[in-house]
Amino acid sequence: MRLPIAPRHVPPRLATGAFILNSGMAKRGMDEQSATQLHGMAKAAYPFLGSLQPTTFVRMLSAGEMALGAALLLPVVPTMVAGIGLTAFSSGLVGLYLRTPGMHEERSLRPTQDGTALAKDFWLLGTGLGFVVDEARCGAR
Repeated sequence: MRLPIAPRHVPPRLATGAFILNSGMAKRGMDEQSATQLHGMAKAAYPFLGSLQPTTFVRMLSAGEMALGAALLLPVVPTMVAGIGLTAFSSGLVGLYLRTPGMHEERSLRPTQDGTALAKDFWLLGTGLGFVVDEARCGAR
């Protein structure tokens, strides 16, 4: 049985999958104050999230991160599927970076000191897009 993953995709899938899975696991059982703070930042960038309770938002975010991290780590999940998930998730994170005041310098994408932690999400987006483009290109042959 041939797995639906090319050897060249293993390192970035392991790195991004482990990172995202760990992030989701760290959010499990987050205290109310931290959940409120995280939810506040997210709803400032995406107002539709204001209808969720902070603990519900964090629980859903945690579950989503753990599911995406597992999908990236499991070689039975096709790279195209994992890449689409990573691209969608990281697009939301990049949007958060771009929409949150003080994360980047004015009229620039360069991160401020506060924004450096969020700026790494561009790497996740690039990795996800790379998976999708590579799989689309290879699948067309």
